[in-house]
Amino acid sequence: MAFCACAILTVAAFSPVRAQDVNIPGFWDPNTVISRPELAGQGTILFLTDDGFPPLHFLGLDRIPTGFSVELARAACERLQLNCSIQSRRFDTLLDALHNQQGDAIAAAIPITAELRQKFAVTSPYFKNPARFATRRDRPGGEINPDALAGKTVAVVDRTYHMEFIAAFFPKAVRVPFPDLVGAEAALKDGRVDYLFADGLNLALWIGGLTSQDCCAFAGAPYLDNHFFGEGIGFVFRPGDETLRRAFDYALYQLWKEGKYAELYLRFFPISPY
Repeated sequence: MAFCACAILTVAAFSPVRAQDVNIPGFWDPNTVISRPELAGQGTILFLTDDGFPPLHFLGLDRIPTGFSVELARAACERLQLNCSIQSRRFDTLLDALHNQQGDAIAAAIPITAELRQKFAVTSPYFKNPARFATRRDRPGGEINPDALAGKTVAVVDRTYHMEFIAAFFPKAVRVPFPDLVGAEAALKDGRVDYLFADGLNLALWIGGLTSQDCCAFAGAPYLDNHFFGEGIGFVFRPGDETLRRAFDYALYQLWKEGKYAELYLRFFPISPY
């Protein structure tokens, strides 16, 4: 079965670009026309977030919430000329707090699902976490495809969609399951496996962090598939706030077109998951 990363890019508008040797994703069709809804009389928007998931949302050195999701929300508010504030809460309380009108929107890594869309209004995704292969820097490079990985050992976290994906699309590879990502990363670093396949965000943090000791790098292209890896994350609003949802969809698109999205991405993703 022939297979390539491009075959499963389920967002047709996905168009990565390079800036300062960092791949920056784009999830918007440049030919799309998105109109700005009228927001006259709109009061201050209170965004809720969590402070424990860098680089998307965390507390800065000044103890003020920051991160890619948070700063993107601030930039969108500025683009819409809205007054906004950010409040940090525990992640598992965010949706209930929004439902109970203790905030107006959420800027945090809550996965977009059919169930979420039934209960809340959600913008188009501004970030998707791709799956990636990683290998040791001292191993010969080459194309990543089912035949090239035949007989190669691939570390995966057991009982995850990443493991199912390898089984489905790289059946000739030898899957080596680990109970957690830390063990899989150590196996790759020590040369006990040829590749590691996991979510790109955690791999990017590990590759660029101290514990990897610069042992490893990404191999091949990013993989996006809604079934295996989810639809991504967007700003979340109450279902009755459809006008706000459309306004922030407009703002996200404008920030991407105008380069602000890329500026923020480069700030928080020095090693891109893409």
